[in-house]
Amino acid sequence: MLMKIRALTKDDWSAVAAIYKEGLDTEVATFETEIPSWEQWDVAHISSCRLVAEKENMICGWAALSPVSRRKAYKGVAEVSIYIAASGRGLKVGQRLLYRLISESEKAGFWTLQAGIFSENKVSIALHQKMGFRMIGFREKVASRNGKWHDNCLLERRSKIIGIK
Repeated sequence: MLMKIRALTKDDWSAVAAIYKEGLDTEVATFETEIPSWEQWDVAHISSCRLVAEKENMICGWAALSPVSRRKAYKGVAEVSIYIAASGRGLKVGQRLLYRLISESEKAGFWTLQAGIFSENKVSIALHQKMGFRMIGFREKVASRNGKWHDNCLLERRSKIIGIK
């Protein structure tokens, strides 16, 4: 299967939003309950680190970074979002996207990537750990979604290029 990883553009939004909706429907991908508009999503994500995975001209996954803080001291720290369509699961789409996202983030000067993942989302936790993220914390019942409280695992990956360990 030929897969292409490329920059996510506004023209991709309907496919990206549909994949995000699949994630919402699992109830273990995000605390959000509604799909944002393109404008809302665009403002919330770093423009240099947005990717889609395509196979057979169909978008089957996306990944992007969000700033963790507007404070200057945290300019090199970002939060990872990665969503894979049901049709792309089991095809290493997540691994390919996350590998490329890490590479793009380092080119853009990010030294730390972090992820907050529902403890029930074992596949996402395993993917991040496989790609060099380490578990740094656990937030018990940090927030509720549709009336159900969820725990959140905190993972981070430090850039090997910058040399921070």
